[in-house]
Amino acid sequence: MEEIRVGIIGIGSMGTAHAKTLVEGKVPGAVLSAVCDSNPDRLQWAGEQFGEKVGRYETPEALFAAGVVDAAIIATPHYDHPSLVIQALGHSLHVLSEKPAGVYTRQVREMNAVASKSDRIFGVMFNQRQRPVHQKFKDLVESGEIGEIMRTNWIISNWYRSQYYYDSGNWRASWRGEGGGVLLNQCPHNLDLWQWICGMPKRVRAFCSFGRYHDIEVEDDVTAYVEYENGASGIFITSTGEAPGTNRLEVVCDRGKVVMENDQLTFWRTRQGVAEYTRTAKELFSAPETWVCEIPINGEGEEHLGVLKNWTNAILKGETLRAPGEEGIDGLELSNAILLSAWTDAWANLPVDEELFYSELQKRIETSRYEKKVASASAVADLSDTFN
Repeated sequence: MEEIRVGIIGIGSMGTAHAKTLVEGKVPGAVLSAVCDSNPDRLQWAGEQFGEKVGRYETPEALFAAGVVDAAIIATPHYDHPSLVIQALGHSLHVLSEKPAGVYTRQVREMNAVASKSDRIFGVMFNQRQRPVHQKFKDLVESGEIGEIMRTNWIISNWYRSQYYYDSGNWRASWRGEGGGVLLNQCPHNLDLWQWICGMPKRVRAFCSFGRYHDIEVEDDVTAYVEYENGASGIFITSTGEAPGTNRLEVVCDRGKVVMENDQLTFWRTRQGVAEYTRTAKELFSAPETWVCEIPINGEGEEHLGVLKNWTNAILKGETLRAPGEEGIDGLELSNAILLSAWTDAWANLPVDEELFYSELQKRIETSRYEKKVASASAVADLSDTFN
């Protein structure tokens, strides 16, 4: 196979961005062959933009049955991701799903079970894994250079969103339409990176505010405390109501601390391990000698484009996926545990209690009295929300 024929299911903001990327020839070996959307206006737009060479379908089933694609990109609202991935794999298609992997881990675990039995390439759009600063941070941790992790803190509050944003689609910001707020829409990237770099915690205690800054029913402000198997602790703070926001990840470790902020990594490296120094120091108010090291970051990374290229090369050339689809469940596990802890006002262990989370989510869907005011179609068409 010299090239793959790609179909995109969902021509909203992200689906549109991926379609344009493919049509513009930015992904060698991949060509846009079809699009699918339940909205006739989006299909008409696709026809005007791409012409008759790109097939247009009203349903995923019609696209799959047509046999005109080798691979599918899933860019629909969150609830549909697992079921569409399963359908695509069932038609022997390679699949790339937008984040999050799904809304609740039970459905994602079912998806992963199907993927494990397939020989197709299955990826997830964790484009932040493509950034060199994140790759370098992960390398520092895995290499042992910084020693054992003692504490992690991530303040990620630069996801500010206006009310207009939430009014831009009838699926946004409701339990029924989206299944969550900042944790499920903006922070899948950060939750994925947090566990990808620092590892999964064993339990979480969280506090969420629902509609604190916006006229929505889902969470827009979160503070979560976690504990790890080795005794380390962590804090994760996020919001869509603060401006200007902060994006700072600090990892305290036995050899000092590493801070990621403003696309830079700084390592305050202790000359001696902190644990050893604590045991052996003979001075009342001394502290380990510390060196400030600026960690070199090479390149900028291609993010969404990089994921598309990596996925395509995995199909055509056997390249290793940087973001395998099966790993999408890890960040979602954190998201589910944070919400479950807030809902029950108690600790939530990981792996999360899937049945309890699903039950609590259904309660909120069934008792919702939230009436959404959706922006006009013309206004929504002007949005170019590349990062959801």
